[in-house]
Amino acid sequence: MEDIKRCGWCVGDPLYEAYHDHEWGVPVLDDDTLFEFLTLETFQAGLSWITVLRKRNNFREAFDNFDYRKIAQYKDAKITELMQNAGIIRNQMKIRATVTNAREFIKIQDEFGSFSKYIWQFVDGKPIQNEVEDYKKAPATTDLSDKLSKDLKKRGFKFVGSTVIYAHMQATGMVNDHQTDCFRYKEVKKLGEKISI
Repeated sequence: MEDIKRCGWCVGDPLYEAYHDHEWGVPVLDDDTLFEFLTLETFQAGLSWITVLRKRNNFREAFDNFDYRKIAQYKDAKITELMQNAGIIRNQMKIRATVTNAREFIKIQDEFGSFSKYIWQFVDGKPIQNEVEDYKKAPATTDLSDKLSKDLKKRGFKFVGSTVIYAHMQATGMVNDHQTDCFRYKEVKKLGEKISI
């Protein structure tokens, strides 16, 4: 794997490279993983993704493996406990937002049958295949992330600004923003062609 060309943002950090090589941009259709990514993205707001990635296992342990059904039931005592957990990002507003988002997530499942059906409708069930030549020139937001962010906020979700949502779309494969010279670009594109929702 030494001479493989990767997106420039991940090069040099083994954890970042592994995430890039195996997860980033792969279309995610199951609700459990979509909620995990949404939660991690909300905690990333204002921070770097590698900061969150390094704490990912701690988050899994602290938040009941991202079980949104359990998280939706969290009370103040649990939030106080989480605020004492040095292994996660101890931001009370983001912790409370996670509880709120879990409750709203379940409401969307009730309305659409799954969160996946809801969120993938914004790209008509197929990943958008971009042609990013330099990751530094990739957008931080798009009209589509603006639209999705606005809809989520209207439904009561917190910490779901357009930048957070576009990062979520990139991570979960709703858009393929691998650089065109990255070895994962064509692989992820093929994965996107196979999905159906």
